[in-house]
Amino acid sequence: MGLYQLQKTALVIIDPFNDFLSEGGKLFPVTKETVEGNKVVSNIKKLLTAARAKKIQVIYAPHRNTQIRDYLNWKFMAPSHLGSKSITLFEKGSWGAQFHPDLIMQEGDLIAQNHWTASGFANTDLDFLLRQHDIDQIVLAGMRANTCIDSTARFGVELGYHVTLIKDGIGAFNWEEIKATVETNFPNYGHALLSTEEFINNINS
Repeated sequence: MGLYQLQKTALVIIDPFNDFLSEGGKLFPVTKETVEGNKVVSNIKKLLTAARAKKIQVIYAPHRNTQIRDYLNWKFMAPSHLGSKSITLFEKGSWGAQFHPDLIMQEGDLIAQNHWTASGFANTDLDFLLRQHDIDQIVLAGMRANTCIDSTARFGVELGYHVTLIKDGIGAFNWEEIKATVETNFPNYGHALLSTEEFINNINS
């Protein structure tokens, strides 16, 4: 028997932007090593295909498409947004703020309100969408391991969801960030740490 009640499970894809995942993206020079090493794009694509085939709800949880001066006068600037005053990441209307072409939404997928900082839950309607669709279990993949992924996962646990992290479906700025998330942080609060293959085998069992 599988770990997941398929109708009560959602695959949540966080920040699958070209700026993170595609050659020419503003952050790709620093994410390239882990994104390619973990085969993030191909693994998320496999997750999406498998989830849709099993009628698992797919929800995208993207970061705000920023505009110049968005963070200019913020009272407290998060370290993860350093550079945002001079480099507009995921810029509104730009190619970098579009989802990677292999990971675009399909009919039946949902999209949460854009998050401003790290957590896909904070100041968005992600929790509302999950509860309206009677979701109890969330499966996370995307970017970036030790910021948006970790923050969303922690928040999900606090809200009472069963949280799974796909360990080869995440990227970061370096392997130390991946290691901290996968080996130290998530095992102390999360419920299931699986590879793409392990998750797909589980929902197909």
